Amino acid sequence: MALQDRILGRVNDLIVRRPTGVVVAFLLVTALFAPGLATISTEAGTEQFTQESPAQTALDRVNEDFGPTFDSEGGSTQLIHRGRNVLSKPELLRMLRVLERLDSREELRVESTSSAASTVARTLDPSATTLDAQIRAIESASPGEIDRAVRAAADQPGFRTQLSEDFNPESASASATIAVVQHRIPGGVDETAGMGADSPLTSIQLRAQRVVAAMGGDIVVFGSGLVAREFSAIIFDSLFIVVPAAVTLIFVFLVYAYRNPVDLVLGLLSLVMTVVWTMGFLGLVGIPFTQLLIAVPPLLLAVGIDFGLHAINRYREERATGADIRQSMALANRQLLVAFFIVTGTTVIGFSANTVSDLGPIREFGIVAAFGIVFTFLIFGIFLPAAKVTVDELFDSLGIPMPFQRPLGSEGTPLGRVLPVGVAIARRAPTAFVVLVLLGSVGAGYYGTGVDTAFSQDDFLPPEDNPDYLEELPEPFRPGEYTVTERTNFLEANFEAAQGDTVVVYVQGPMRQDDALESIQRASQHPPESFVASDREADSQSIIGVVRSHTNDSSSFARLVDRSDVDDDGIPDDNLEAIYDALLSSSARDRALQFITEDLRSTRVVYTTKGDAEQGAITRDARTVADRYRFEATATGAAVVFQDVADAILASAVQSLLIALVLTALFLLFIYHVLVDRVSLGLVNLVPILVTIALLAGSMRYFDLPFNALTATILSISLGLGIDYSAHFVHRFADEYELRLDRADGETGTETPMAAVFPALTATVTGTGGALTGSMITTVSGIGVLVLAITPILGQFGVLTALSILYSYLTAMVVTPSVIVVWARFVG
Repeated sequence: MALQDRILGRVNDLIVRRPTGVVVAFLLVTALFAPGLATISTEAGTEQFTQESPAQTALDRVNEDFGPTFDSEGGSTQLIHRGRNVLSKPELLRMLRVLERLDSREELRVESTSSAASTVARTLDPSATTLDAQIRAIESASPGEIDRAVRAAADQPGFRTQLSEDFNPESASASATIAVVQHRIPGGVDETAGMGADSPLTSIQLRAQRVVAAMGGDIVVFGSGLVAREFSAIIFDSLFIVVPAAVTLIFVFLVYAYRNPVDLVLGLLSLVMTVVWTMGFLGLVGIPFTQLLIAVPPLLLAVGIDFGLHAINRYREERATGADIRQSMALANRQLLVAFFIVTGTTVIGFSANTVSDLGPIREFGIVAAFGIVFTFLIFGIFLPAAKVTVDELFDSLGIPMPFQRPLGSEGTPLGRVLPVGVAIARRAPTAFVVLVLLGSVGAGYYGTGVDTAFSQDDFLPPEDNPDYLEELPEPFRPGEYTVTERTNFLEANFEAAQGDTVVVYVQGPMRQDDALESIQRASQHPPESFVASDREADSQSIIGVVRSHTNDSSSFARLVDRSDVDDDGIPDDNLEAIYDALLSSSARDRALQFITEDLRSTRVVYTTKGDAEQGAITRDARTVADRYRFEATATGAAVVFQDVADAILASAVQSLLIALVLTALFLLFIYHVLVDRVSLGLVNLVPILVTIALLAGSMRYFDLPFNALTATILSISLGLGIDYSAHFVHRFADEYELRLDRADGETGTETPMAAVFPALTATVTGTGGALTGSMITTVSGIGVLVLAITPILGQFGVLTALSILYSYLTAMVVTPSVIVVWARFVG
């Protein structure tokens, strides 16, 4: 207690005796953080979450050994062509002329193109290897010749994958097709990695968009560069909608809560400083601003508003007793600094628990939020009181009265008559009520264990069509036009390759071994349910397919394979090194190297999965097939990587919650032992938080809100924010309780502890309860506006955070009084 008193005394002396110096010092620090705002970078999309996934590591290794889907020396652009029949002569010519125009633009760095139109042209004229020659081939052909060429091309590898699923060879018709343009980009672009909106591929695709649009028709440009640009635009568009709405709502409620223009300005200034410090820190340390970090400013506003209202309200309580300015602030801040420290310590624990996550963006979220809460404590615990003393003394010296200084929730006000409802319950049946609440919480928590876990690119995509209320917003708040969702949905709905998925099994072993190819064949037999199969064999692409294909092209190779096929099943199981040497020295070399490394130490097998298969089932089945290989085999691919992230999200949520709970409990036990020598009050402080978490988990399942990249943080966040309410309540009660016990001992020495409980509770709910109510209303509405964000993931987070704050307030005000009465009866 002596150390605590010395620290509090020094801080209070600094605030009360040198308030102007404190204000100047904090403004200077703000000026130091401000330049960091200009250096904030952005990062968006799913890649930020997959970087540390084991499946992603395996996929990166596959790309290193065999090359990514698109050559890492460049990048690709897709041209989506829609129409009544994209295989008609006019439409084929339209696509070829677009490709020719793109190829002629040097700044687009076109390396090669591929399209169904080119395939049809080469079928008509095998010598038509250039786009110009292909255009002439189509122009000189009759519609009937083109239809026959389409039917002939239908059997060529890859032709059907470029056409929509409604392709009809007999009528030579399809409603959509995809052409691919490969680009030369200095230094290369790996399209499986995250790219910013300033990527070379982004600028290329924006230019390609303008070129294609100028030519007219139903051809649109799509590619990872444009997707990256839209992801970045979504972040800023969301902020441009959410921040003004939040500021407006917060301003309206703070006007009522403060009821004083000077106090309102001081509170808002403190909030702005908190955001500047935190976002400036973000830029100075080089952490990119991701979609997860959009949630940080509203969270800081939530805690900052609470701290500000408590600081001003508690000061007004002391002023109402007749104390002067400095004395009132010294008394108020002496109590509030302890409460703020408890809240800060537990909230930092709650946020920091996310740093144990295996996902980098969630770790960064925990770091930034934790630093932001510390900044909030310093600004509202030291700067705001000093600024309040400075301003009040200035007004007092000028003889200007300070209006509207009555505390919120004081007795006799409408709010003051509602707040003691929890105390009324605690007077009548506290034990029964606590038991009922605990049983309900156990039920809600058990129900919440069934909440879904999900991770996909869809979490980060805007809706296909913006809601009407967003379209009605005036400029500059109206969001932009987004194409990525509509085009992604179109591809998935109309193209077999997009509608289904693939998984890759990466095999490491001596592929020279005689049974290496037999092992691939055996693993592919009797495939699991989610795999596409025919004749009880998985639909796959592997080195076996290259061997079979080259057997048809080369008679000498066919004889080599026949001599090496001991069991006569078409798969060589002897002399494999000679077979690989023959492949790699033939025209099939490039195809072979797509599936086997030149040192013959690893291979990849690509399996096709059903379009309606769930991500979790695909992942389980892929790992089942990988386990069938005799060599070391790893399942990977987009579906497996995303499922890895989904599993990591759930593990992160549970792990961070357990760590936060344990550390918070230890912190509260220690702090209440130090402060009031009542360790058990730490457990009293924790009960409302456990109830809040259980209710929140149950609400997530009830409202069908899954654990995803952002909502995974909500449990530890609800612990951090929930402590804000219960800590203020319990700490104020402890002060009032000890004060009444000391007063009773001084007067008679016979007063029982129970006699001091209800007066202390009443003083707590009418004093602290008013500030808690104002904070709850302001922050629920301020954070709730995240539902206006363009991406679904932010809307879900806004709903859950608002529910978390509402539940924390209700449990603090309604449940805590009964818990305290039970504690007083059996422990206190």
